[in-house]
Amino acid sequence: MEVANSKDFQWKTLAPLPSRRVYSTLVEAGGQVFAIGGCDDDGVPMGSFEVYSPEADRWSSLPPMPTARAGVAVATLGKRIMVIGGVGANQTPLKVVEMYHVDEGKWKKRNSLREAAMGISVTAKDYRVYAAGGMGSDLRPHNYLQHYDVLKDMWVSLAPMPTPRYAATSFLRGTKIYVLGGRQSKYAVNAFEVFDTESRSWSRFPSIPNKRAFSSFVPAEDKLFSLGGLRQGRLYRQPKFMRTVDVFDMEQGGWMKMERGSYLKKRRADFVAGYLKGRVIVAGGLGNQPTVLESVEAFHPEKSKWESLPPMPTPRCACSSIVLRDCLLAVGGVAQGLSDAVEALCASHS
Repeated sequence: MEVANSKDFQWKTLAPLPSRRVYSTLVEAGGQVFAIGGCDDDGVPMGSFEVYSPEADRWSSLPPMPTARAGVAVATLGKRIMVIGGVGANQTPLKVVEMYHVDEGKWKKRNSLREAAMGISVTAKDYRVYAAGGMGSDLRPHNYLQHYDVLKDMWVSLAPMPTPRYAATSFLRGTKIYVLGGRQSKYAVNAFEVFDTESRSWSRFPSIPNKRAFSSFVPAEDKLFSLGGLRQGRLYRQPKFMRTVDVFDMEQGGWMKMERGSYLKKRRADFVAGYLKGRVIVAGGLGNQPTVLESVEAFHPEKSKWESLPPMPTPRCACSSIVLRDCLLAVGGVAQGLSDAVEALCASHS
């Protein structure tokens, strides 16, 4: 794997979102980026649905979601985009499932979840969608794992997740779904559990060494990074922004001992993170200063340390982000108020 030089990265300012928002969900289908729902300036969930075409550098509005919502879970199945749960207009979790057919340009209602939930973690494999956890209307975290069968339009319950939680990060590697972190009520959990889609069973992996909220998890080739975040104040300890970096070695199956020299340069939480050209990137977020952060850093795997990259043109936190064609897109989020900025950190081919 060729590792990009820190000098190879630069920011591009792209066409802004049609309207300012936060908590929208981004997904890529057929080389285009779709922005789904979110909250407006008044914190009201939106039904807005737009597509960004990289060639034209343009956002186009599509038919809005039948159900306005924010913080949805999304899966793509070929040219279909499936939108699951989230928070509705009355600020409560939803059980609604809707599917958009890119070619037909139409929304269709699908079979609902068995219980309303926000903060569900979703992964798709072989035209099956797996939905884990979530938080219900009673604010309790769920341990459900359900899979959706597209052909039958049916949700099937699978073995429950050992640790109930919402807002976890999940991703697929081969036949396994890795589920990390998340929250129970306001508090972060450090559970790390893996579901095997073939044996249909869960196994517990070693817990994330440092428990923190608003951190980011980034899968790299054979490693998994747990980055930054906020150590929450319980009892006497004040909440504290962290520079901590924990790295899980997928081959060895354990968390590596990290020297302080490989921690982030800046303490931060609620930032953009992604993996680009052999480098783990973090950008923006909140830290110890009164305004949002503009600083950007990239981890160098050989040197095992972070290097500074050009700062974000529009510093912000709570962005939606996605990696597309050697670029990490930061979309919307919060600067002074809500932002409609769309910017991409791109690795040039030197």
